Amino acid sequence: MHPFFSQLGLRYPLIQAPMAGVQDYQLALAAAHAGALGSLPCAMLTPEALQTNLQALHDALGTNAAFNVNFFCHQEPSVSSDAQARWHAALAPEYQRMGLDSQQIPPLQAGRQPFSAEWAQRLAPFKPKVVSFHFGLPAAELIDTVKAWGAKVIASATTVEEGLWLQAHGADAVIAQGLEAGGHRGHFLSTDTSLQMGTFALVPQLADVLSIPVIAAGGIVDTRTVRAAMALGAAGVQVGTAFLLCPQALTSPLHRQALQSAAATHTALTRAFTGGAARGIVNHAMQRLQPHEAKIPAFPLASSSIGPLRSHAEAQGLADFTPLWSGQNNRQLPTQSAAWIVEQLGQAALSI
Repeated sequence: MHPFFSQLGLRYPLIQAPMAGVQDYQLALAAAHAGALGSLPCAMLTPEALQTNLQALHDALGTNAAFNVNFFCHQEPSVSSDAQARWHAALAPEYQRMGLDSQQIPPLQAGRQPFSAEWAQRLAPFKPKVVSFHFGLPAAELIDTVKAWGAKVIASATTVEEGLWLQAHGADAVIAQGLEAGGHRGHFLSTDTSLQMGTFALVPQLADVLSIPVIAAGGIVDTRTVRAAMALGAAGVQVGTAFLLCPQALTSPLHRQALQSAAATHTALTRAFTGGAARGIVNHAMQRLQPHEAKIPAFPLASSSIGPLRSHAEAQGLADFTPLWSGQNNRQLPTQSAAWIVEQLGQAALSI
């Protein structure tokens, strides 16, 4: 096993991917107990919720066990009245179709804050062993702060250029996020997804040029794909979609139903839900809002205006406006426990 993982005291070179909206500390804890690096998605948590989740992990794992906390590093966009008007105009027919007042669409709001000194201060008492970032890295002084308590810093790369940038700016390992991965793309040097490649093209290219560990992510859901990633030069794997149906995940009944339906095989990238490109199972919102791509505000502003549509539809048992995040390789996902998944995939990783 690569020293990056063994030095963290892990049994397997496997990271349970942080998945905002479908998990809390319980999935991270289950993965950690099974020998993987459990991850807590923090970008959408309030300070109080962060404290609660960190305390739960700390109490259950002790001070020496490793876990990963994940934050976003996006640039906060400005909110303009023109951008809001364009987005509201695109959403108005959907509000009317759902029987909602199109004159009462909520204003654009961020809802997600990038990593800052305040968040670092809240983390410091818990000294997590790994801090990971999406959309690049925070300022150098924040990286220094995190590393000062002994944490490893990892971040996602969607291209070779991003991997080289992350290595040059202080990352201790790079997540090679293939285009087939579910959820938000971690790109930060360019938003052009045509420049991005699949996991099994990206991993060997990054492994060839980086001196830090490359961790494969995207399309890795079973023992075959784990072995393939390791054979291509990955030091370990990060797995998300494979955990969505396990009991420890907070995946909603509507989301679980979609993942187990024939529709699950049709995934696509969309900006409709948040303003950032993300992969999910195609639904009504993705289809109807795709023609309005140019009107979708920058990440993460789009979410607030869609919120009432989602709530109203879900109350009727509809996933029309629910982000059904999923990677492409989602056929026959396991429904067993997180521990079972970690054991199966972890043993496969050690076999290469």
